[in-house]
Amino acid sequence: MGGERKVYTLADVSQHNHAKDCWLVIEGKVYNVTKFLEDHPGGDDVLLSSTGKDATDDFMDVGHSSTAQAMMEEFYVGDIDTSTIPTKTKYTPPKQPHYDQDKTSEFVVKLLQFLVPLLILGLAFGVRYYIKTPASS
Repeated sequence: MGGERKVYTLADVSQHNHAKDCWLVIEGKVYNVTKFLEDHPGGDDVLLSSTGKDATDDFMDVGHSSTAQAMMEEFYVGDIDTSTIPTKTKYTPPKQPHYDQDKTSEFVVKLLQFLVPLLILGLAFGVRYYIKTPASS
């Protein structure tokens, strides 16, 4: 391509998000993949679901062949203004409450208060059944 490259904002690219007009952002470049939707091996839904965002991770996760990557140049329309792409926030797990070992002993006591009577009741029925059942010789 001779001359100056066209630079798009993410808002510009996001408007191209349907089957008759589908643009993707991959590795800082903008691609108009509308003509490729019907031929995409994964189906058009895969491409349509990647519109309106940086689809680089989606593209790389699949592991496209070098042929597929070379084919992309045919659909290149310009570059993305990277300042318009929101920064990715790193996942921070929520703070876990402090583990209180004293509560563990309370739980064990409550569990035993529930299970011991059940065990006694079960033994009582078992002994009663054993005594009432005639022994077979």
